[in-house]
Amino acid sequence: MSKDKIAIAYSGGLDTSVMIKWLKDRYDAEIVAVTGNLGQQKEIENLEQKALDTGASGFSFLDLRADFVENYIWKALKAGALYEDVYPLATALGRPLLAKALVDVALETDCTMLAHGCTGKGNDQVRFEVTFASLAPHLKVLAPLREWEFTSREAEIAYALEHDIPVSATKKSPYSIDENIWGISIECGVLEDPMMPPPEDAYQITTSPEKAPDRAAVIDIEFEQGIPIALDGRKMDGLALIEELNRAGAAHGVGRLDMVENRVVGIKSREIYEAPAATILHFAHRELERLTLEKTVFQYKKNIAQDYANLIYNGTWFSPMREALDGFVEATQKTVSGLVRVKLFKGSVTLLGRTSPWSLYNEELATYTEADTFNHKAAEGFIHLYGLGLKTYSEVQARNSR
Repeated sequence: MSKDKIAIAYSGGLDTSVMIKWLKDRYDAEIVAVTGNLGQQKEIENLEQKALDTGASGFSFLDLRADFVENYIWKALKAGALYEDVYPLATALGRPLLAKALVDVALETDCTMLAHGCTGKGNDQVRFEVTFASLAPHLKVLAPLREWEFTSREAEIAYALEHDIPVSATKKSPYSIDENIWGISIECGVLEDPMMPPPEDAYQITTSPEKAPDRAAVIDIEFEQGIPIALDGRKMDGLALIEELNRAGAAHGVGRLDMVENRVVGIKSREIYEAPAATILHFAHRELERLTLEKTVFQYKKNIAQDYANLIYNGTWFSPMREALDGFVEATQKTVSGLVRVKLFKGSVTLLGRTSPWSLYNEELATYTEADTFNHKAAEGFIHLYGLGLKTYSEVQARNSR
């Protein structure tokens, strides 16, 4: 009888390294480690050898960056998805793609179980397991960190040393950090006190605004149907464009976010984020929508943006609701083409200008010069009808209160 096979989401850190040995022994199973590259810079070197040395029988490294940008990030950008009006959802957007990649490898290699290294009080366990249920409901899901005997990082390190598991970490970092091309999330340590200003060492890529250059950077961002396609007149693919904006924004201290957010599991959590490109692009995209979307569409889309953000944050990316919302969003983006000019200066993003062939701004109607073509006389009748209901209401209230 063949052994069970478990596909695990593998980062190469302490938890997932210990997981390989722990799961292998507990279930007498073969382990297939799967790593997805979403643009993270740390812990991606020599992962295959590390996984095999730790006890895995197979390893898959998948470059998911282009897929992440084209099919996840751009959808969220077009929707205007910012969780609780702040967080551009970098980690949350990456989880369904990583989970899908794990399912794909599991099915290709005849695995019978899936495993992740998420804790029992975080959002990511929900995002992974809901995605698993959506894409491969027949596969059993394992969450070792919710059930194993280790109660501290030190206990895990001791287990690793006892079983000759190669782990580089011997001292706990004060922060828990997750990184991809759309942003970095930082939590734990002194950040758990909402009154404590984030120490500079918490930030991974951005310059302190106080130390940012005294000369601003001006950038032209060109959009086509809601998707950024060029910087300063240079056509670029999505991955390169985000990387360049991350560098420019980080140098000028742009993209630092500090929020207390409502987690899926019912607790509030203080999170620090660095998202230079996401901050710049969401700002520019919203300003272009102000220029090109009809009033009621622009205002209603704000509701859709929040629904879309909640959907991503809550882990229901692979759902009929997201597909339905995508239909609305795509319809709104047909005219969101044009150029937005922004200034980056000491942590801020400022609008300098915008233009579009689909612009609904009519200077002859808006101007207060002699070129004005607005029919001022029409305003009297409009105001009379617009306020008629309230006028009638007030008259009735006054009559009955005598």
